[in-house]
Amino acid sequence: MSSSKRSRIRHHRMVVFSLLSLLVLTLLLPLIPYAVAELGDTTGRVANPGAELWRDVRQRDRSIVGATQVKGINSGVLINVYGEDWRQFRMQQLIPYGAALMGIVLSVILLFYLVRGPLRMQGGASGKKIQRFNVFERTTHWFTVGIFWLLALTGLVLLYGRFVLIPLLGPDGFGLTASACKEAHNLFGPMFLVALLLLFATFVKDNIYARGDLTWLLKGGGLLGGGHVSAGRFNAGEKIWFWIAVFGGITLCVSGLILDFAVFGQGRPVMALSHVLHGIVALLVITVSFGHIYLGTAGVEGTLGSMTTGYVDAAWAQSHHDRWYAEVKDAGSGGAETEHASGGAATSGAASPLRDP
Repeated sequence: MSSSKRSRIRHHRMVVFSLLSLLVLTLLLPLIPYAVAELGDTTGRVANPGAELWRDVRQRDRSIVGATQVKGINSGVLINVYGEDWRQFRMQQLIPYGAALMGIVLSVILLFYLVRGPLRMQGGASGKKIQRFNVFERTTHWFTVGIFWLLALTGLVLLYGRFVLIPLLGPDGFGLTASACKEAHNLFGPMFLVALLLLFATFVKDNIYARGDLTWLLKGGGLLGGGHVSAGRFNAGEKIWFWIAVFGGITLCVSGLILDFAVFGQGRPVMALSHVLHGIVALLVITVSFGHIYLGTAGVEGTLGSMTTGYVDAAWAQSHHDRWYAEVKDAGSGGAETEHASGGAATSGAASPLRDP
């Protein structure tokens, strides 16, 4: 091999070695300060200015608000870390725990129905009907129920749709569905506040604690055996559901309005807290409503008619709400000119609160 050829090979190797060395140094040199800081004593050393800058920007240790000519809530905050906190909570806690809670409650209700069956009227139906809810009360109830379940279903689509609907509808189909649900949720949300206030004004007078409510709770309302215990127009369980619906509904309305209208002067921390509160309370109220729906339909024989026709069988009233039934009977036998003895609006006439079907 000639000397010139050996010289070219050496030169070629040097060039390759130099390029590889430069590449290795380029990759490794930036890591040396981090290795030294991780392995060695950093006392007295100057902190990495880049790390300190982004720590301040991300506000990991303290709240830093920068200077800006743009005036507005949180306009001086460059990076909002609350959004990532909410996303992590939503994906890792709210969605799985909420699904587990609803699934467990529905399973328990189904198992209870299969084992226990519906609660029957003692002695069977009497054939005589008594009015429990007048037209206004039933309209208020169904108006609130309709808006509640519209918001519940659209909210559940937004929360769980990507896991359930994307496999069925595809990304494009889910995108269209989610967009429609979002618009419906935002539009009908404020209407729920109106329905809730109307529901409260209509039924609050009969949902105040009264004698016998604690006994009803201690005996489980008779669902676990032994028949129903004494109760007024609404028993303790119905009263608890009423106040859960009222306070839960108010929480949902307030937090929903904060999320709907970002013009109240609230900042990102308030928006994030409202999002968390809205999601948690919504799942809790929906879950509790499963029990209310079960008891009002398949769980207790003869209950559904009270909110459809407005009437219940006299035997049902005597079995489940004996004190209220006694009041209605006394009002009828005493010559009261009302058929709507349920506490609602009265109608003139000599009709008795008890009638044949």
